[in-house]
Amino acid sequence: MFRTIQHRLLLSYLVVLTIILGSFALVVRVTFARSLHQELTDKLMVLAQAAATDLEAEDGRLRVESDEVPATPTQALQWFDVQGAFVSQQGNYVVTLPLDPGQPVQTQTSPHPIQAVTIPIYAEDGGTLIGYVRASESLEDLHGDLRRLDWGLAGGVILALSLSGVGGIWLTRQAMQPIEDSFRRLQQFTADASHELRNPLMAIESNAAVALKYPEGLRETHIKKFRAIASATAQMTALTEDLLMLARTDQTPNIKQDIINLKTILENLFQLYTPHANAKQIRLKLQSSDRLEVRGDAVQLTRLLTNLIDNALRYTQEKGTVNIEGIRERNVVLIHVQDTGIGINSEQLKHIFDRFWRADQARSYSSGGFGLGLAIAQGIAQRHGGLITVSSQPGVGSCFTVRLPAIG
Repeated sequence: MFRTIQHRLLLSYLVVLTIILGSFALVVRVTFARSLHQELTDKLMVLAQAAATDLEAEDGRLRVESDEVPATPTQALQWFDVQGAFVSQQGNYVVTLPLDPGQPVQTQTSPHPIQAVTIPIYAEDGGTLIGYVRASESLEDLHGDLRRLDWGLAGGVILALSLSGVGGIWLTRQAMQPIEDSFRRLQQFTADASHELRNPLMAIESNAAVALKYPEGLRETHIKKFRAIASATAQMTALTEDLLMLARTDQTPNIKQDIINLKTILENLFQLYTPHANAKQIRLKLQSSDRLEVRGDAVQLTRLLTNLIDNALRYTQEKGTVNIEGIRERNVVLIHVQDTGIGINSEQLKHIFDRFWRADQARSYSSGGFGLGLAIAQGIAQRHGGLITVSSQPGVGSCFTVRLPAIG
């Protein structure tokens, strides 16, 4: 139980830390990418302004005066007239997109990723527009920088999560240790108290039984009181036995690994509960396959199935049906205990295996339940590597399914 809580705490801690680190890495990546793109735009703007001085108009014709404009191997220049017609170019990384003076910055993705900046060119004498120049540069170096940044951020996040996971394991262990120690002391107290209550309860029960067996000389009111004492003692005895079973189940580090055929246990319980079911006019049915072998403790598995069958009979009304079915599916043994009882609301199903939990109508002290039977059954199933699930519908009934690992 505590290991599950510890794992959940660690997982929650890592999820929150992952979100924080991921958000931080995303902000860094976006900010750095924008900075690189803006730096590239500014650089291309300077290059285009330098190239604008080399375009001149003579007799209505445009010509590029010089090709000495400095440019790196990944840059290129293009000159256009006022109508957008191509005049000249330099470099290999030119943009193939149509000229768009209204869009000063253009980005091309294929065949090569290229970013371009377009500026207008004016004549020196009258400020007349004579054409345009477009400076471009390959984005491969920028994308390479971003990829290296991504790898660095991803590696940093993974390293931080790894170190945080190791630290989180240590922290969760330290945080859970006092709770585990306190719970163990509570378990020991529960076991000791339940064990010590056995003798006085047995004495009270036996004396009340003797008084009721020989009622001569007792008033009718005294007899009623002794009956109440006997009933309360029986309930207290059942409660102490349940508490003792819970304490033993929680404290026992290992269970027996005997080979057990659950079919035999189901048949014995069917014979045991048939008279009780007939007395309540409930039809009890059993269907079981032969290969229901599991490893575990026969006493605890018997208690598990007893609790489920007793629970089904307790909350099934007269003329109802309780169907017990044992089947094997590959490496899993399934035991279904289905009844036509009062059922449980869907919002209450998540609490059905909680200790001392009782639904308003489905579970009560008057019906003999203390809210421990299903908790004990679930604990036994989990200690055997299995699980109990439940489906229910109010007014229709419930179905409890035990899943245990099969052998053979």
